[in-house]
Amino acid sequence: MTSPQTVDITPDLPQSPGVRIGILTSGGDAQGMNAAVRAVVRSALSVGAQVFAIFEGYQGMIDGGDGIRPFGWDDVGSILNRGGTVIGTFRSKDMRERSGRLKAVRNLMEHGIDRLVVIGGDGSLTGLNLLRSEWSGLLEELVATGDLDADVAAAHPSLMIAGLVGSIDNDLVGSDMTIGADTALHRIVDAIDDLTSTAASHQRSFVVEVMGRHCGYLALMSAIAGGADYVLVPECPPEPGWEDLMCAELRRGRQAGRRDSIVVVAEGATDRQGNPISSAYVRQVLTDRLGEDARVTILGHVQRGGTPSAYDRWASTWLGYHAVHEVLTATPQSEGRVIGTRGNRVCRVDLMGAVHDTQEVPRLIEAGRYTEAMRMRGRSFTEMDAIFTELAEPARTSTEGTDPRDHRRIAIMHAGGPAPGMNTAARAAARLAISRGHTVLGIHNGFVGLARADISELGWSDVEGWTGEGGAELGTRREVPTTADLYAMSRALEDQRVDGLIVIGGYSAYDAVHLMTTERDRYPAFRMPTVCIPASIDNNLPGSELSIGADTALNVIVEAMDKIKESGIASRRCFVVETMGKNCGYLAMMSGIAAGAERIYLNEDGISLDKLAADVHWLRESFANGRRLFLAVRNEKASANYTTDFIAKVLEEESQGAYDVRQVVLGHIQQGGSPSPFDRLLATRFAYRALNLIDDELAAGTDGASFIGLQDGQVRTGDMLLMPGLVDSVHRRPRDQWWLQLRDIARTVSDEVR
Repeated sequence: MTSPQTVDITPDLPQSPGVRIGILTSGGDAQGMNAAVRAVVRSALSVGAQVFAIFEGYQGMIDGGDGIRPFGWDDVGSILNRGGTVIGTFRSKDMRERSGRLKAVRNLMEHGIDRLVVIGGDGSLTGLNLLRSEWSGLLEELVATGDLDADVAAAHPSLMIAGLVGSIDNDLVGSDMTIGADTALHRIVDAIDDLTSTAASHQRSFVVEVMGRHCGYLALMSAIAGGADYVLVPECPPEPGWEDLMCAELRRGRQAGRRDSIVVVAEGATDRQGNPISSAYVRQVLTDRLGEDARVTILGHVQRGGTPSAYDRWASTWLGYHAVHEVLTATPQSEGRVIGTRGNRVCRVDLMGAVHDTQEVPRLIEAGRYTEAMRMRGRSFTEMDAIFTELAEPARTSTEGTDPRDHRRIAIMHAGGPAPGMNTAARAAARLAISRGHTVLGIHNGFVGLARADISELGWSDVEGWTGEGGAELGTRREVPTTADLYAMSRALEDQRVDGLIVIGGYSAYDAVHLMTTERDRYPAFRMPTVCIPASIDNNLPGSELSIGADTALNVIVEAMDKIKESGIASRRCFVVETMGKNCGYLAMMSGIAAGAERIYLNEDGISLDKLAADVHWLRESFANGRRLFLAVRNEKASANYTTDFIAKVLEEESQGAYDVRQVVLGHIQQGGSPSPFDRLLATRFAYRALNLIDDELAAGTDGASFIGLQDGQVRTGDMLLMPGLVDSVHRRPRDQWWLQLRDIARTVSDEVR
């Protein structure tokens, strides 16, 4: 299996005057391709290189003429929010023939292009590597036939390449995510949410077929994020008799009071004999064996279409920047690389190794080596499959008739501001705990509710429907308990005989649990396994690079910015948009990149009068040169004195009538709404790990207080007593914030460097 090389910092692009780079998109389209194209073009232009867009994939390279055109800065303006690819894509049969590749090289040489960035699937990347390996031989043949001047060939002896994977299937082995997969997951989960409401109205079952011929990522993740009852994926065909198991699980759900049933089927699902399992067959099974009014929904190409998600914009921008660095620093001896992501870091993967590993998975499935196929998909895929199995096929849903020594009393609560995904985490923790034989207690309204002993038992059906609900059904409060509250909290925990505590929340939750941990000598009831799960749209919690809720808030912000920009496109207008985040600029930075903002003001950088004066001068000059729209994003606490209102008034005052200014404070819409698929998956994964940690502590007879989080793509734990050392207590944010390395990229692809 290919080992990726992780890039921990964002490298500077070398100055490259006169260098010529071609960019093309090939194979199936994927949302986010435009963001990658934009980043490649602007990153290359910023260091003096020339960029040529190759239209209609490899076919444009073969046809030449208008199929290869120089691209300027404005050619990629206003494309971030567009689905598909503005330079077109095509599955070229001609590229498979040497005669076609000869034409392609001849046309590239007409423009002096010897560096290529290709965005596509494994077939497109295989073609790219083949072109690179044959390059010198193709040049020699063109010179021999008189189709290419020998001096031109000598000036371009090698082809330098970089690949980006655009595939909604998320099937590249070696990278966590491919361009388009997150958006496709949005489409599927939105559809499942919509189907759930109509299914519940009529007490129906729906079979949802999603894309994924050889990869079950979309099926598995949408089943978890959508709260589905059963899922069929290619990597792990079901055992014989799976129909009975599926029907038993759906029947159990109905007996527990559920009014709807959802089964998700990947288009490439098969049984263990290799026979396809169609959505129509699954529907027939449900109709015949359960007497269900079952319907089939085949989502098809809607999964590929529409506006890309926030992630598919900022991540694709990051990848595009690194792809330019790759082709500008490559040498004739360099191996071809795919630029991907690994644990919130850009990684470089050997191109042909990644393609080989990706194509190996279907072969393993065909050979019946399912465990190996699952392992090739990565640790998180395997873990999520285990989580879904436990949720969909619980060992038990009550403790009746079991040995009391086999189960404990686990309490779940929220604390801090509301964050989309809190309900998802609570539901997952509750159902997993019940499945393991525990009694689950819900503490209402945070630590205030705990002090008041506002606690009730949660059953399997009590958390039904929480997966996609925004807000916090258990209630949440921001108050951190004082020493005066600790006695009442301790008594409540003692009275309820709580053996373990899961706290889902933000900074206030961490402060409160830290206080409880330091007060264990005085209040023995606090001596129990306790785990904090990070949930905050601000993304400012220690020990985790991402918090539950931040992705949802980011998508809300970017959607609002798209509409704001559309409202001003017909006029000469400047917008200053304020985002939440307190002293953490994550939302401002990432939304600014995803929405194509020209300026981003962060608390981490501060704002100075000199900087504002420079921005005013640049803005006035820019509008004088034809600009029609400008977007600035300001973190709510970027500066105590240079407020959003102040900045807007300065820009208006200095406009001299060249443009008008509007300010937009997005406010609490950022905390609301249904959680995004990513936040649902993250919440489920965190809940699973938190419960595992508590179970391990109880089994060992220990009582650690911990927080969990996502670091380098892995869920890790930290000691709550060490938590203060990880934070900047003045600004209430982590000392180390990985996303700050994107500042240079934001500046590179904005008009600031033009």
